[in-house]
Amino acid sequence: MSESDTPEPDAPAGSEDQDTDALLFGVWETDDISYTDPSTQRYINVTPIAHTMGRHASKQFQKSEISLVERLINRLMQTDENTGKKQQTMRIVRDAFEIVDEESDESPVQVLVTAVENAAPREETVRLKYGGISVPQAVDVAPQRRVDQALKFLAEGTQRGSYKTKTSAAEALATQLMGAADYDVGAYAINQKEEAERVAAAAR
Repeated sequence: MSESDTPEPDAPAGSEDQDTDALLFGVWETDDISYTDPSTQRYINVTPIAHTMGRHASKQFQKSEISLVERLINRLMQTDENTGKKQQTMRIVRDAFEIVDEESDESPVQVLVTAVENAAPREETVRLKYGGISVPQAVDVAPQRRVDQALKFLAEGTQRGSYKTKTSAAEALATQLMGAADYDVGAYAINQKEEAERVAAAAR
């Protein structure tokens, strides 16, 4: 057998389409994301991977290593109707990104990052007890919790906007993302953030 007849070794799996593998949902780039809030930047991780299959589930304080998109997907599943339906929820997020891509001039990934930064409350209220009396006290919110709260507000707004209505979950999520990214006080996430900070300001 001549050298020309020698079969070439098999290429590594996935190497034939590396460009597609580097894109979120095979469509959107996750590079060149701009951040406006330096306090939460280190806790907002954007990667092309939308499903890590619980890689960081057993590691304490490692949730910030998970992609922000997957964290949004996981948060959307925390309802009675969507518990455990990750593939369905991933389709909802992808459809929402497609709507944002059509209606916005920015990448949907950038819109998500901006929405989380805008919806993250800086202050909240805790209850302190003094001799049996409960007194509200304003406290600063830790950066990691700020991201958690923003994702919670976005998920709650999506559920409220789509439950028992003609609006699909993808449309409701897209509306929440674009509203929060534009800092629209009519958006549920921004409204909740403003309310939390208003209550905290009164408890200073």
